[in-house]
Amino acid sequence: MIDLPERDDSYAAEIRPGLHGRRKGKPLRTHQNELYETLLPRLKLDVTGRVDPAGLFPRAMDDLCIEIGFGGGEHLAADARNNPDVGFIGCEPFINGVAKLLAVIETDRLDNVRLHAGDAYDALHALPDGCVGRINLLYPDPWPKRRQRKRRFVSDQSVREFARLLRPGGEFRFASDIDDYTGWTLARLLPSPHFSWSAQTEQDWVLPWQGYTRTRYEEKAIREGRRSSYLTFVRNAAPV
Repeated sequence: MIDLPERDDSYAAEIRPGLHGRRKGKPLRTHQNELYETLLPRLKLDVTGRVDPAGLFPRAMDDLCIEIGFGGGEHLAADARNNPDVGFIGCEPFINGVAKLLAVIETDRLDNVRLHAGDAYDALHALPDGCVGRINLLYPDPWPKRRQRKRRFVSDQSVREFARLLRPGGEFRFASDIDDYTGWTLARLLPSPHFSWSAQTEQDWVLPWQGYTRTRYEEKAIREGRRSSYLTFVRNAAPV
């Protein structure tokens, strides 16, 4: 089992972490630039005011899912293809990752994806209470150094925001190949009265979810022999 670290919030102050790290890598190709300038504005989430989920998509959706930090978009694109009646909001500040996903959205004609190419907190704050069925946080930057841990997306603050957004029975899914971050996440979700960890046996958190599509980062972790954990936390109907 995973050893839970002692709570140490001296480097996890109750402040919005904001954006850290690179925003752009290699120069975009010509068509990627075109998509960034033409397609992204049509799919962009307007976070300047309160977002109405019912008005985000060209047709009615059965549910709403958020993926925070979708990287190259492999998992998000597959999720959207496999669940055409679910609306997806992808948050990713890395320009090259957004450009890759835009190309897939164009090719596959996905009409159930909207994007926020910036700080995921802005997208979360703009959504109303109880409107989300699932939140994915897959292989987030672990910020391994102690002085960097305040940058980790999982915090007491974000857990409260997840609880506000998820409807009862909704899920927060977390995956990582960094044991310290897995323990960090458990240490912040397990005490929350709003969530219950769904794991009953070890197999429930060492195996990915049914229908799960691996990201390129995860494929690299597997090649390098790192073991991943897959955590599912269910939103309680009321604090327990």
